[in-house]
Amino acid sequence: MSLQPFTHVSGQAAPLLAANVDTDVIMPKQFLKGIDRQGLDRGLFFDLRFRPDGTPDPAFVLNQPAWQGASFLVVGPNFGCGSSREHAVWGLQQMGIRALIGSSFAGIFFDNCQRNGVLLITLDGAQVQRIGALVGQPETARISIDLEAQHIALADGSVIGFQIDSLRKTALLLGLDAIGSTLQRREQIKDFERQHLANNPWLS
Repeated sequence: MSLQPFTHVSGQAAPLLAANVDTDVIMPKQFLKGIDRQGLDRGLFFDLRFRPDGTPDPAFVLNQPAWQGASFLVVGPNFGCGSSREHAVWGLQQMGIRALIGSSFAGIFFDNCQRNGVLLITLDGAQVQRIGALVGQPETARISIDLEAQHIALADGSVIGFQIDSLRKTALLLGLDAIGSTLQRREQIKDFERQHLANNPWLS
């Protein structure tokens, strides 16, 4: 599957700093029934975004004018815990979320983001709280993330660097999923196959 490359992205960042936001909150179970990925943007944070009568809840940050169409979320610790539903990441993608900034992420959710081209940036808790406070004000909510340079540029003029695994960085820069990343090494794979069969001819 071809993914949208992530190089340098600017946009609004919305604060969602509650701890332990699980995948059932991100994508409630009633939106897992479809046979394809369509319409998952509707389900994203459904119980937070909408009132019981189906109208948008103006108290939820993504419904507020300053953060509608946000490209990034600044999230609390252990974001994405709970069940392993990949639909949560697909919903984030369909809503236009390109990256999450937080202090820790659940392991399976982290891997699902990697496979689907969503950048996760892990910083220490104090940095996350600082960014969250800054983007929590409409006038300073816009940030830029440069993946090649590995830094976040904030509206107050400061720049925060981050670390990322080199393989994950390359996949995001090129818009490659796991299969695409593997195919980048097709010649090495073919060379290994030829050498292995030459050394073990009874396998052919």
